[in-house]
Amino acid sequence: MVVAKPKTIQVTTRLTMDIAEIAENTTVLRSLDWDRDRFDIEFGLKNGTTYNSFIIRGEKTALVDSSHAKFKQVYLKALQGEIDIQQIDYLIISHTEPDHSGLVADILEMNPNIIVVGAKVALQFLDELVHRPYNKEIVKSGQKLDLGNGHELEFVSAPNLHWPDTIFTYDHKTQILYTCDAFGMHFCDDCTYDEDLELLNEDYLIYYKCLMEPNARSVLSALKRVGKLPEVKQIATGHGPLIQHNLTELVGRYEEWSKNKAKAEKTVALFYVSDYADSERLAKAIAQGIGKTGVVVETMDLRVSDLSEVRVLTELASGIVIGMPPRSMKELTQAPLSTILASAGKKQAFGLFETGGDEDEAVYPIRATLQEAGLKEAFPPIEIEDAPTESTYQLCDESGTDLGQVLTRKKAIAKMKSLDGDLDKAMGRLSGGLYIITASKGDASSAMLASWVAQASVEPLGITIAVAKDRAIESFMHVGDRFVLNVLEEGNYQHLMRHFLKRFKPGQDRFEGVETQPAQNGSPILTEALAYIECQVVTRMEGDDHWIVYSSVDSGRVSSLDGLTAVHHRKVGNHY
Repeated sequence: MVVAKPKTIQVTTRLTMDIAEIAENTTVLRSLDWDRDRFDIEFGLKNGTTYNSFIIRGEKTALVDSSHAKFKQVYLKALQGEIDIQQIDYLIISHTEPDHSGLVADILEMNPNIIVVGAKVALQFLDELVHRPYNKEIVKSGQKLDLGNGHELEFVSAPNLHWPDTIFTYDHKTQILYTCDAFGMHFCDDCTYDEDLELLNEDYLIYYKCLMEPNARSVLSALKRVGKLPEVKQIATGHGPLIQHNLTELVGRYEEWSKNKAKAEKTVALFYVSDYADSERLAKAIAQGIGKTGVVVETMDLRVSDLSEVRVLTELASGIVIGMPPRSMKELTQAPLSTILASAGKKQAFGLFETGGDEDEAVYPIRATLQEAGLKEAFPPIEIEDAPTESTYQLCDESGTDLGQVLTRKKAIAKMKSLDGDLDKAMGRLSGGLYIITASKGDASSAMLASWVAQASVEPLGITIAVAKDRAIESFMHVGDRFVLNVLEEGNYQHLMRHFLKRFKPGQDRFEGVETQPAQNGSPILTEALAYIECQVVTRMEGDDHWIVYSSVDSGRVSSLDGLTAVHHRKVGNHY
């Protein structure tokens, strides 16, 4: 077992570099981003993140991935301190997402003779990023690259983990598997390895759910290919600590979680162009909304998709979402689009979205074709003309949830009828107060009627709220998010309850016609509420169909000292 002894280079207050030897002639350069609080749109971060890069020295030298552009000066200085960049022979691209390939163009500028190694799709994407000629070598699964001195690198195809161009790299000498995003987590600390599993559990699960779960079948396919390799002693991830101490446990979790998802009754096929305009982020928001309902999302890039895989996925899916490609890519995307339309069936639900306004293929002819084929539209076409904002992503999230709920409606009804009648009635006697949770992020806002609320601590003051996984406001209640708990008043709550019990269309303003004022944390306070409490999410515990959200209390106020909290009495306990 290698015990890493990192040396630290201080950059600014909260951006640092750690460099450590992790095996013979093998070095990790960890770019530690301590204060990053959000990664894309998927989730808030409470522990920052890292971007990991690796040097492998044989008779020739390979660099596996680079770093985020924000680390440009310090990363290149640290890299040059470890090895003369002119002496690097190969730059292996695990995938081209900017947080791992943000400095490729700079490295090529410093050493134009480097041979860039990657999957065919990765090098196609890279052509559009570096805008200059460079030496390249396309590799496929099972292909090897001999660096000398025993460092023979074998490549493993792992598409969609979580980009379509991903490859793993296995060093036969050190038995290290370089996996980029897979098996990683957004967790930043001074430990190079996974010594404290308890400390990492939550971030590991959240990362999997946001980045890997939408492609559970691809995870299983990659694990099957990895299983054919000799023993893996370390996993060198692209984010967070490297995995050595708990390797079997953490890989086993990926397999278990992915198998459970792959067995799901319902699947949505989401087709889009991953590197066009804001298609990637919009697709993720839609997938996030679908995932709240327990439906599996399988994504596929229209530019690089195999037509037989497009047909199989379309026929397998219960729902279809298509992000319209630009007209400039018509030659690349015409065949997969035609295959989707030819393979779609009457019992499927669908949704469409545009990302680049006038540059997109027209959405309405596709819509008409699918409707004529008997498919049910789950949400109106999402048309994006300007730069996306928080409300844009909220619209996509809520549209995805609507699609998921269409597909799971029968199952939800059956579940409501599944409990014993006497037990239903007994559970219904658990009464609670009536509250409305309100939250905002940027130009997006949401609200939810709640009754499963309880004080959970005194020092510090804290409360718990049970939030159904498929509620729109769930996206506003991740760790670090702020919201307001509005307490409804007995005798003065019916109109507010009716308003917030309505089914809102995706993106619809929840507060239209309701008098509000801003709280200190920016969330709306309902003017007619008996009291309000400003809160911040500290942690979340996952239940089967709800998140149990524990939040600290920052401030609050009562409008009437004589008022009483409205109480909610239910007749049965297995649904609202």
